Amino acid sequence: MKTSRKHQQGLTLISLIMLLVSIGSIALLVLKILPIYLDHNKVVNAMNQVEKMEGITSMSEYEIKNSFAKKFSVNYVYDIKPADIRITKSGGYLKVSIEYEKVEPIIGNLSVLVDFNDSFEVGG
Repeated sequence: MKTSRKHQQGLTLISLIMLLVSIGSIALLVLKILPIYLDHNKVVNAMNQVEKMEGITSMSEYEIKNSFAKKFSVNYVYDIKPADIRITKSGGYLKVSIEYEKVEPIIGNLSVLVDFNDSFEVGG
């Protein structure tokens, strides 16, 4: 019984190269974007810690920003500047919001922009 060569199986070199390029592109994006979200997780944890501090509603803006700066310094978060932290106080009410964006270059002039906006409210 003869086998026909019309029904060949397997990957050609071109399809193998295309597959490797696709996998490599996805891996590159994950390696560039994952650290951004890991840093954002540290920011969220710092916000939760500051929100649970005793007497936060009676603290000044400088003291609140200073406590954020200390927590960011310990966790090696360098993307947030003091101007990114907005504090609104009114009597016993306190709202803290952190809004920032991170631009990460991928290849050449191709970059990814990630925009974050987190806040919490304390008091009434």
